Amino acid sequence: MGELRLMKGNEAVAEAAIRAGCDGYFGYPITPQSEVMEYLMAEKPYDRTGMVVLQAESEVASINMIYGAAGTGKKVITSSSSPGISLMQEGISYMAGAELPAVIVNVVRGGPGLGTIQPSQADYFQAVKGGGHGDYKLIVLAPASVQEMCDHVKLGFDLAFKYRTPVMLLSDGAVGQMMEKVVLFDQIPRRTDEEVIAQCPWAATGKLKNRDHIIITSLDLDPAGQERVNLKLQAKYKKIEENEIMYEEIHCEDAEYLFVAFGLSARICQKATDLARAKGIKVGLFRPITLFPFPVQQIASTIKRVKGVLVVEMNAGQMIEDVKLSVGLNVKIEHFGRFGGIIPSPDEVVRALEQKIIGG
Repeated sequence: MGELRLMKGNEAVAEAAIRAGCDGYFGYPITPQSEVMEYLMAEKPYDRTGMVVLQAESEVASINMIYGAAGTGKKVITSSSSPGISLMQEGISYMAGAELPAVIVNVVRGGPGLGTIQPSQADYFQAVKGGGHGDYKLIVLAPASVQEMCDHVKLGFDLAFKYRTPVMLLSDGAVGQMMEKVVLFDQIPRRTDEEVIAQCPWAATGKLKNRDHIIITSLDLDPAGQERVNLKLQAKYKKIEENEIMYEEIHCEDAEYLFVAFGLSARICQKATDLARAKGIKVGLFRPITLFPFPVQQIASTIKRVKGVLVVEMNAGQMIEDVKLSVGLNVKIEHFGRFGGIIPSPDEVVRALEQKIIGG
């Protein structure tokens, strides 16, 4: 068993980055994720592993530092919150086009605009639909606990390098700020330059003569060439959809009704499930863990067995679009959400199920 600690979600992200053998963190402070950088600065990981931590002058600068370091095959991570992620979108699109691996942590706050520093899930479209320009996708993981904030950093790096793509952890201010017990994985050594060269033949390392012609770019002025790039990316995304789906089902075996929720909303729905069952309502919970790839077939199979579905999100209704696309129009699917950083209670969710689905 690994080391057991009591940590905030943001702190778990930072410690996991160190233990994952990360080479560098480049970021800019913004509430409610500033503890990521604060923890790293206080921990001085350069003395522990040689990991570099740098506060950039802006989110735009930090994502471009990530781009440059990832282009050399280094294992790098950044974190921000909603408006900061918006500023990073151009760089994220560039990285997707250049097929560069990195982990990007979004601890979501309420919007639009400056909004509030309280938690929200309103960045689903930005993360899952590709907030930047062009036909690209990110692998998107949705942690629902401090433990998953830790574990998904390690998993994020594994997936990023497996598929040469940016991976986003879509968290929120509550999961980032809450304190829970977390089991930390053992330290993974940082790779040597020789190991980077061997593992990343595409990287512009400057260490070998036969690599001094490598150019990391997403630019191809030839339409046919750019189409080939896009076709390659779409084939990669299809492979990801075939192999990397993650989800959780709770009390779905005999369920007559279903909650669908991710992240913090799924935790609330888990308690709501217990409350509803205590009232004699047979309800289950389907929690997508990967938002891309979305568990289309798995959720469709579960929904076929129920009378109605309540999609619970801390937004105006974003994931519900993917739920509806998964199952068609012959199932009653309704949405319940709160805005402005307000976290719904389990009792509210049960009442919404009764009003919108059972009695609606």
